[in-house]
Amino acid sequence: MENFINKLSNHIEHVKRVGIHCSTEETTKQALILPLLDILGFSPYDPTKVLAEFAADFPGVKATERVDYALYCNGQPVMFIEAKPFTANLSNHAPQLSRYFNSSLGVTIGAITNGKEWRFFTDLINTNVMDEKPFLTIDFTKHKAEELTQLAEFKHDNFHADKLRFFAEENQYIQQFKIVIKRSINEIDLDFVRYVAQQANISRQLNTKFLENIQPFVKQAVEQAISDTVVKGLSSPTIITAQPIEINPSPIETVDIQQDTVSDILHSDNEKIITTVSEQILFKLVQELLPEHELIAKDTESYFSVLYQNKNNRWLFRYDVNRKRPTIQFIVPIDDSRRIELTRAGLEVLPNGTIFIDKPEYIYRVVGILNDSINFCTNDDNFKRNI
Repeated sequence: MENFINKLSNHIEHVKRVGIHCSTEETTKQALILPLLDILGFSPYDPTKVLAEFAADFPGVKATERVDYALYCNGQPVMFIEAKPFTANLSNHAPQLSRYFNSSLGVTIGAITNGKEWRFFTDLINTNVMDEKPFLTIDFTKHKAEELTQLAEFKHDNFHADKLRFFAEENQYIQQFKIVIKRSINEIDLDFVRYVAQQANISRQLNTKFLENIQPFVKQAVEQAISDTVVKGLSSPTIITAQPIEINPSPIETVDIQQDTVSDILHSDNEKIITTVSEQILFKLVQELLPEHELIAKDTESYFSVLYQNKNNRWLFRYDVNRKRPTIQFIVPIDDSRRIELTRAGLEVLPNGTIFIDKPEYIYRVVGILNDSINFCTNDDNFKRNI
């Protein structure tokens, strides 16, 4: 395989170097197509392996029409190749190859090429009818040799039509799956969110409102999982599963917070105000949950709060770590429906709506109320003075 890759690498450089000089079909054949066939073990000087201007009595094919090359194995044609000039758009010429392909019952692999791009076809959908879409497309001006190891399947000593059809079917499925997976990643729908929540054993009722609330977090988790996979340099296919969002505390305004070295912040203008580690982590989590909003952390002697646009009357919540058990109070009232939501999340609620929140990470359990709070704070109508 190493020798094969080296030959492909040299051929790639050859295509890039001389391709622009191949203005005619014949020049393209001699300079680009036949050298690749030779690399694949189909010597252009051996008519038992490569037969040019192949013609046969095919129904529906004019006597004057010939396929440029027929590749042979064990005395039988196994693949047709239609050649075009280097600058030709291959999409315009597939019907000609299709006529030969559809009329020859013994050949199930066809290719059309302009020397730099190769498109390989078979008959996965209907037997003896060439598929409209290629099962493999290779561009020597865009790919590295290491990425083209699939071409080894077309080597003369390794050529098996049934094996190639299996490869084509496998490749077709993979391409279709990739399209769906990419769409799922880019457009995180509620069905995908529900699946992730179920697999993560989220102990909540997965109703539409809750799924919509956690939808951006699932998207963020997917992005982080992909990023982690890339960073680790994994080259094999990876199943991406939901992972918890990592907590990497960042500064409150200008203070640089690192998770491993984070410590309480003593305010120089008032030594009674201490921004604790828990407060810093909580603010960072809220920033991650609401990245599109302008949020400011404000600490006082009595409580720690998060303000929208630094407006004192638009506080999302007040967080108090000075008690035996930390508590949080949101700007929106805790009505019966929200109490039920909090109970299901395993949180205790006092009669006045104050919530016990033993860990900053428990903010994930009240995402719905957090979203209600930011929606309340961004609505100017809620802060108009009554005249």
